[in-house]
Amino acid sequence: MTEAPRFVLGVDLDGVCADFYGGLRTIAAEWTGRSLAELPEVVSYSLPEWNLGPFGGYEELHRFAVTQRQLFQKLEPMPGCPSGLRRLSAADIRIRIVTHRLVIKYFHKEAIAQTVAWLDTHGIPYWDLCFMRDKAEVGANLYVEDSPGNIEAMRDAGLPTLVFTNSTNLELSPPRVDSWDEVVEFVLKARDEWKALLR
Repeated sequence: MTEAPRFVLGVDLDGVCADFYGGLRTIAAEWTGRSLAELPEVVSYSLPEWNLGPFGGYEELHRFAVTQRQLFQKLEPMPGCPSGLRRLSAADIRIRIVTHRLVIKYFHKEAIAQTVAWLDTHGIPYWDLCFMRDKAEVGANLYVEDSPGNIEAMRDAGLPTLVFTNSTNLELSPPRVDSWDEVVEFVLKARDEWKALLR
C-alpha cells in the first residue's frame, strides 16, 4: 500500500527555533569584555554592530561559543517554538530541520551532538535533520527561515519561503510572521491548500 504524501515543512534553527542572537550576545559580552548594554540587541546580518574585529572577528567568537560554551546546546528556544512544532507534527506535517551549523572546520561532531541534544531536550519533533549550506537543495513544501541570503536564494529557486521576522531581514517582502503562533496558522493553511490541489 502506497503511503499518502505528507506536507513537508523545512525549518531553520538559528533565529527561527533557537534564540541565536540572544544566546550569542551573552557570550560576546564575555569574549569582548564588554557589558551587555554595550552590545545592541538590534543587529544586522554578520553583526557589524558588535565591532568584533579587534577580538578576532565573528568566526573566532563563533568557534569559542560553540566549542567552549556549548552554544548550540544552551540556546533558549524562541517563544512558542517547541509547542508550535508539536502541534504541526500532530497535524501530520513532516518536520524537516534544515540548518547550516557546520561552519567550523573539524568541529562538526560537536556541532551535531549539541544540536541533537538541544532538539531532544526541548521535545522538538522532527523526521529529518539536514546540515546544509545550500538550503534550496533540501526538498520541502514550505520553508521558514530568517537569514536574508537564504530567503532570497530559496525564493529565487521558486521555493515558498516564510520570513521569520528579526532585525536582519526587515527589508524582505512578505509573506512573513512575527511569532510561532503565526507560523502554525500559516503552515496549517498552506497545508490545507496543498491538500486541496491533490484531490
